[in-house]
Amino acid sequence: MQQLLRLADDLGLRVIERAGATPGGFQPLTRTIRLAPGMSRRTTRSILAHELGHAHLGHQPTRQPAVRARQERQADEWAARRLITPAAYAAAEELRGPHVASLAFELDVTIEIVLAFQRLLRRQGTVVTAA
Repeated sequence: MQQLLRLADDLGLRVIERAGATPGGFQPLTRTIRLAPGMSRRTTRSILAHELGHAHLGHQPTRQPAVRARQERQADEWAARRLITPAAYAAAEELRGPHVASLAFELDVTIEIVLAFQRLLRRQGTVVTAA
């Protein structure tokens, strides 16, 4: 978590805790990442990494569903690259099997981040046993 907060600082981003319509958000104009209070550690770190992905990738808010969906996938994949290593994923799968929720628990991330990591592995041609 500290590494993610340092990265936010390095990128000139302010991280605040405040409730909103979603668990997190990135406001490019104010360079602010918002995190909802009271989330678990794994949810908080996953959402923070996802929002850092939006910032790093230069995403702008949009109402276009296709663009928004692409941005969300890209932010999840950016976060997955920072939160999961191939070795950690392989060890988790060896220990927990292919169950995505169990993998997420073992890797200390959300299910969305595990699914994003699996997409990255499939693109690389790496075998993924989880459905």
